[in-house]
Amino acid sequence: MSDKTMSAEEAVSRLRSGMTLGIGGWGSRRKPMALVRALLRSEVTDLTVVSYGGPDVGMLAAAGRIRELVAAFVTLDSIPLEPHYRAAREGGAFALTEIDEAMFMWGLHAAANRLPFLPMRAGIGSDVMRVNPRLRTVTSPYEDGETFVAVPALRLDAALVHVNRADRLGNGQYLGPDPYFDDLFCEAADEAYVSCEQIVDTAELTKAAPPQSLLLKRHTVTGVVEAPNGAHFTSCAPDYGRDEAFQKRYAATPWPQFAARYLAGDERAYRAAVEEES
Repeated sequence: MSDKTMSAEEAVSRLRSGMTLGIGGWGSRRKPMALVRALLRSEVTDLTVVSYGGPDVGMLAAAGRIRELVAAFVTLDSIPLEPHYRAAREGGAFALTEIDEAMFMWGLHAAANRLPFLPMRAGIGSDVMRVNPRLRTVTSPYEDGETFVAVPALRLDAALVHVNRADRLGNGQYLGPDPYFDDLFCEAADEAYVSCEQIVDTAELTKAAPPQSLLLKRHTVTGVVEAPNGAHFTSCAPDYGRDEAFQKRYAATPWPQFAARYLAGDERAYRAAVEEES
C-alpha cells in the first residue's frame, strides 16, 4: 500500500486535454473547487465534463475548457441557474447532453460495473428522449416484454471529488448528510483524485464516525490532496456551509474580472483574496 498524497497541481498535471472528466458533488455542495481552480490555472482544455453541475461547470464553461457537457442540471442551489454556464451555453460554446438525475446515476452505475448500459423506466414518454436522440431503448427478454431506456455507461478518464477526511492510502470519508454519488464517480473513472479537508491516519477515520461514512475505497483512488476549505465557496457540511455572500459576488461578476481577481495566483492567493473581501 502506497502513500498517494500529492498537491492539487500534481493531480492536475496528470490530466490531459480531450479527457472525459467527472466532477463530484451536487450543485453548489461539496464541489472539489480547489482542484477545479488548479485545473483552470493549467492548459488542459477540450474536456467532456460529466457533473451534477454547479460552479465547477460554470467556471470551466466560462473559461472555454468544455467541449461537451453531460449533466442533469447546472445550479448554484440558492441561485437556481448557474449564470456563467448559462451565458456560455447561450453563446453556443459547447455541446450539451441532457439526461435526468436518475439516468445520470444509472450511467455512473453502469460504468462502475463495467457494463455498456443499464435499463431503466425513467425517460419513457418524456422529452428527454427527444432532446437526446442518441438514447436508445431495449426490450425485456422475459415474458413481460417491457420497453426500457438503455442508459449508456458514463465512463470517465478521470474524476475529481472532495470529502471531509481521507487517509494517505486513498480511503475517503464524508461526514455530511449526503454522499452525492462521489463513490460512483471514482469507480467509473480510470483515475480519481480526491481532495479533502484533512488527511488523518487510517485508524482515525472510524473513531468519531461510523464505518458507513467511509465512502471512497483506496483501490478506486489515484491521488489524495489535503485542501482545507477546498470546497469553497460551495458547502462542505458539517465543516462549513456555502459562502452565500461570495457566491452572489461570483454570480454577479463578469468572468474576466472574476478570473483576474481570484484565479491569477495559486491557492494561497485565492484564499487571501477571499479573506480580503470578507
